[in-house]
Amino acid sequence: MTQLTIGRFTSPGHRAPVALRLLDHALRKLIRRGTLQIHLPDGEARTYGDGAPVIAIAIRDWPTLRRVVANPDLAVGEAWMDGTLRMERGDLFSFLALCLENFEGTPKHWLWWANNRLRMAVRSFMMHNPVGRARRNVAHHYDLGDGLYDLFLDRERQYSCAYFEDPGDSLEAAQVQKMRHIAAKLRLEPGHRVLDIGSGWGGLGMYLARASGAEVTGVTLSVDQQRHASERAAREGLADRARFELRDYRHQKGRYDRIVSVGMFEHVGAGHYVEFFTRLAELLENDGVALLHTIGSSRGPRAPDPWITKYIFPGGYVPSLSEIVPAIERAGLIVTDLEVLRLHYAETLRAWRERFLARRAEAATLYDERFCRMWEFYLASCEAGFRYNRLVVFQIQLAHRLDAVPMTRGYIETDKRRLRNPRDTAGVEKVGPSSQQEEDVGAE
Repeated sequence: MTQLTIGRFTSPGHRAPVALRLLDHALRKLIRRGTLQIHLPDGEARTYGDGAPVIAIAIRDWPTLRRVVANPDLAVGEAWMDGTLRMERGDLFSFLALCLENFEGTPKHWLWWANNRLRMAVRSFMMHNPVGRARRNVAHHYDLGDGLYDLFLDRERQYSCAYFEDPGDSLEAAQVQKMRHIAAKLRLEPGHRVLDIGSGWGGLGMYLARASGAEVTGVTLSVDQQRHASERAAREGLADRARFELRDYRHQKGRYDRIVSVGMFEHVGAGHYVEFFTRLAELLENDGVALLHTIGSSRGPRAPDPWITKYIFPGGYVPSLSEIVPAIERAGLIVTDLEVLRLHYAETLRAWRERFLARRAEAATLYDERFCRMWEFYLASCEAGFRYNRLVVFQIQLAHRLDAVPMTRGYIETDKRRLRNPRDTAGVEKVGPSSQQEEDVGAE
């Protein structure tokens, strides 16, 4: 088998196709840390970089290689799904992590700049999400049946970033900690009317109802999620305090003391941000508090990922703060607190990926091999993105008034200490401001 190190042939008479020359040129510049070996369709192996880790892939045919060179952001995932790109050494996550870690700070090839400019030019169309289209986009991902999500989510079916207070936390513990963290930032009191925009399978809404005695209304566009949440609330005796409705947030009526939205803003689309925050401001009471929990980019505005858009989240987009904050200001709201969760989602995705792979055979009986490969690529690429592509999670607390929350952040930890296991409904200690709490805040 002919070897090529750092892109130079040992067989002088070999003439590479144009795509292969472009690949050599790009990977010589890209791979600075670690080693990537590529086994070509004719059996030749080429090696780029030096040192550990050593990752090897095989590309089965020349059309696949040409597509990967022309548009890697889309074609690598499709090749993995089709089985025309295979791992020879290491696993899929290690391969994607090696590429993304090296991509940071590396001069980009002209094809990358061309693809990126094209995607930026059409991103407004890709993110246009009127009500009907938003409903179809949600159904594409979330109405896939309960069996799939039971394979890798926690018992509460939290399908968003967990909160790891300790590196050794289990996924279940970290998801409860995330809900407690959110509840503390909302400063809930018994009787508060709470709106959960994008309520998922209802786990957060039911947690808030148990933990505080609040009355929670959740809205979602997913038929499966709304049915699951309503049935579970009824089974657990919470139907009078936690109601879940199939409705777009733009059609919601009334006024609420607290509004929370977790993992939904990524589906709004940048062209709808002013609309989102304006509607949130209309729904929030004058002395109310809202919390937005969303994936975000610390790199600045970017184009939607083409593979994720095509196969996983049509209409989805990861916003930057520079896109979010102007829309908040135009809606007349105040940012009262901002927290950036950095590697928490990487750890969440690692847990999801490991759980899915452990039960992959069950997923294959629900769907097929191509679906399983698609889902594996989704989880692995997202984890790599949160570790090496400047993806984070923003928790943005909002209000109409500057005095809606205390002047210092000590109240968050104080309220978290007050929260007991919300399933222990007989011993729930309600969260809410108190004179003792204000003393605790001042002491921290």
